[in-house]
Amino acid sequence: MIILGINAYHADASAAILVNGKLIAATEEERFTRTKHWAGFPVQAIEFCLKEAGVSLKDVDYICIGRDPKAKFKKKLVFMMQSPINVLKYAVNRLSNAKKIGSIAAELQKVDATVSLVDLESKIKNVEHHRSHLASAFYPSPYEEAAILSIDGAGDFTTTMLARGKGTNIEVLEDIDFPHSIGVFYTAMTQLLGFPYYGDEYKVMGLAPYGEPKYVDLLRDVVQLIPDGLFRLNLSYFQSPHKGYVYYSEDFMPLVHSLFNEKMEMRFGKVRAKDEELTQYHKDLAASVQRYTEEVIFHVLTYLHKITGLTKVCIAGGVAQNSVANGKITRNTPFKEVYIPSAGHDAGISMGSAYWVEHMVANQKRSESVFNANTGSKFSNEFIKSECDRLKLSYRELEDAELYPEIVKCLTNGGVVGWFNGRAEFGPRALGGRSIIADPRREDAKEILNLKIKRRESFRPFAPSILKEEVKNWFELDEPVPFMEKVFPIRKEKQAEIPAVTHADGSGRLQTVDKAYSKRYHELISVFFKETGVPILLNTSFNENEPIVNAPIEAINCFLRTNMDMLVMENIVVESRDLLKEVQINSITV
Repeated sequence: MIILGINAYHADASAAILVNGKLIAATEEERFTRTKHWAGFPVQAIEFCLKEAGVSLKDVDYICIGRDPKAKFKKKLVFMMQSPINVLKYAVNRLSNAKKIGSIAAELQKVDATVSLVDLESKIKNVEHHRSHLASAFYPSPYEEAAILSIDGAGDFTTTMLARGKGTNIEVLEDIDFPHSIGVFYTAMTQLLGFPYYGDEYKVMGLAPYGEPKYVDLLRDVVQLIPDGLFRLNLSYFQSPHKGYVYYSEDFMPLVHSLFNEKMEMRFGKVRAKDEELTQYHKDLAASVQRYTEEVIFHVLTYLHKITGLTKVCIAGGVAQNSVANGKITRNTPFKEVYIPSAGHDAGISMGSAYWVEHMVANQKRSESVFNANTGSKFSNEFIKSECDRLKLSYRELEDAELYPEIVKCLTNGGVVGWFNGRAEFGPRALGGRSIIADPRREDAKEILNLKIKRRESFRPFAPSILKEEVKNWFELDEPVPFMEKVFPIRKEKQAEIPAVTHADGSGRLQTVDKAYSKRYHELISVFFKETGVPILLNTSFNENEPIVNAPIEAINCFLRTNMDMLVMENIVVESRDLLKEVQINSITV
């Protein structure tokens, strides 16, 4: 059974492929186009997945699309007719988007012209957006039975969906219709705080620990909790939802309309200008938004527990990327175990739609649990050396026994290392496949990284990658966090030892590194541990205001245009800067 899943014409376009229930490959199109959140048709991601599985489109049994234009059609129609703005323009926009989804077979034929349109159309299955999220969270989890929550901005006219998973079956219990969305609320407040771009919400999460949640009570009027149940937005604070909130440019960039209105500004202050200083008020508002969002999430989860009676939960959707909230679930709800996939955001609906069809349509048995996000591109030492030779870059090739001590020596001397190892990760987090690493003990590591490479806001934290077996000694909670999807309090007595990864509130967004899934990264951290007594490396994504690097040429480009001290690609070490300017080569053609 071969199933190809696709997220197309939607932010974070992606593809994933299952063979007999096993996830063989999954990747985002942005890794190839080099445009963040790219939202077109993921041709290169599809070609990559087919190649990794060793199959063609002819061999694929089902092609699954994580969108369903027919979902809640009557509700969409009623909503459209209630529009106070140009109904015709709204209808044309929605029909245009539906037409793109309906043209999938024609786009797939460009991947393989030998397959007829009729054959391709017969393979296609549309899976509603939130059902795809539910499947992406439950089926890869280790749980035979669990509650499931999908929660995001919106998709197929739904913003939140509650379900129960058991064996191969997912039963949808309740949902919330657009525009009542905690994702819309968080994005609106993100914009008000002066972060206007698609995907900027994590900046509010990073800013929140610098403030006090003084305005939570005011926010209760913006998002109103339904007693013993769910929530709704007070739409009087928001722009009309009838024009849509997310739209796409001609070059497939996701953009967001201004979501809040004058009433929101009257209550919470004028939108912060791009270059305006972040005042303590802004920090307090960020803290309030984060705290109240957590309260809403816990409210929904407590209700989900009540209607399922289960103590294990799987969560996906854009709001599931709120790692601060995720880290508090077992302390603030009746749930005792939490699983969140590496691609809980919209890229994950390619994988989720494939899993949904695998089990809910094809009735296949569940396969292995997924604790490894490394499902993307991989390159051999030979290929990497050929790239360095072609670019006239000096390099050394070292065996692991020599390599790890060399890296640790660089780190302990204050160096910054680009670590390009094995397969690229699926999802927004660098997890030791495409990472920039540094010594977490250094007080100045944040400043060094921001000065040399990242050039980002100073309030944003860097993450600790920690040996799984050492978590209990450094954090107040000891739960598996394979995908850096939770923030935990760092033990007070340990915070001074790792200042570079300790956030303002004493927390860290950790990744637990398991030798079974990340052998080389685990070994590198172990060598650092032996040398320093600290089983942690500072880990941030290998990029500089771009998608995470995918191929060696992108890693080399990033190394050459920044001031990192060492580039390690598999066993190849580059330290010399023989080229005085960035290598201007399109990675797609390499």
